[in-house]
Amino acid sequence: MPLGFDPSGRLPDVFTSVGTSSFTDFLTAAAPSLLPGRRPLPPGLDADVAPHATTIVAITYAGGVVMAGDRRATMGNLIASRDIEKVHPADAYSLVGIAGTAGVGIELMRLFQVELEHYEKIEGTMLSLDGKANRLATMIRNNLGAAMQGLAVIPLFAGFDLAATDPARAGRIFSFDVAGGCYEETGYDGIGSGSLFAKAALKKRFRPGLTADEAARLAVEALYDAADDDTATGGPDLIRKIYPVVMTASADGTNRLTESETAAIAEAVVAARHETIGG
Repeated sequence: MPLGFDPSGRLPDVFTSVGTSSFTDFLTAAAPSLLPGRRPLPPGLDADVAPHATTIVAITYAGGVVMAGDRRATMGNLIASRDIEKVHPADAYSLVGIAGTAGVGIELMRLFQVELEHYEKIEGTMLSLDGKANRLATMIRNNLGAAMQGLAVIPLFAGFDLAATDPARAGRIFSFDVAGGCYEETGYDGIGSGSLFAKAALKKRFRPGLTADEAARLAVEALYDAADDDTATGGPDLIRKIYPVVMTASADGTNRLTESETAAIAEAVVAARHETIGG
C-alpha cells in the first residue's frame, strides 16, 4: 500500500506522532521517494534531457527588493518554452527564483513554499529571513546527487526582513551554490547562464536608494542585456507579448507587477535601445 496505509485506512504512525516543524524532515520519514533529490536516476549525465531555466536578477531598493526573471527555457540548442515562470513568492515576504533544470527547480520551489507554510502552522510564527535562506540551502544540498548527474538547480532568494532596524535596508538577497552554500549579496545579484551579462549591466547602473520603479526598470534592462549576449535568455517578446516576470517584496508583502505594468517597462526599454543601440 502507498505510504504504509493498511487496508483499514488507518494513518501510519508517522502522521499521528509528535511532528517536526520541517516538512522536508517529515517527508523524509513518511515518503522519502517524493523528495526531488531522492529520485532514482540512470547512470551518466542527464543535463540535456530536460528543459533548463536561465537568468534571474534581484535588486534591493529603499524599502524592499525586486526580483525578475526572463521567460525562456532551453533544451540543448532548442527553445523548450517561451513563457515559463521562474520567479514566485516563497511566502508573504520573500521571493524565490530558479535557474537550472526546470522541472526539478519548480518542484524544489514548491516544496520550499510548503516548508515555510508548514513551519508557520506548527510553530505559530514565521521563520526569520536568515532561517528561510538556511532551510533552502539544506534542500539544495539534498539534491547534490542529482546535481552531480547534470540535474542541478540554483535558486536566488530575496525578501523583506521584518526584523531589520532600518526599513531602507530591509531588502536582502541570498545566493547559493550547488552544494548548498548560502551567501548574502549586497545590492544586487544574478543567477543563470546570462547572469554574467546581467550583473555587468547592474554593476554600472546600480546605486543605493533606488525607488521600486527604478529597480524594476533596472532589472528589465539587465535581462535585456543578458538576452543580447546569451542565447538561453529570452528578451521581451513584443510580438507574442511575453515579458519578464517582475516581483517585489516589501513591508506590504510580495507583489507581482501586472502584465500591463511589465509591458510598459519592457516597451520603454526597447524604445530606449532604438535610440542607443549599444545600451
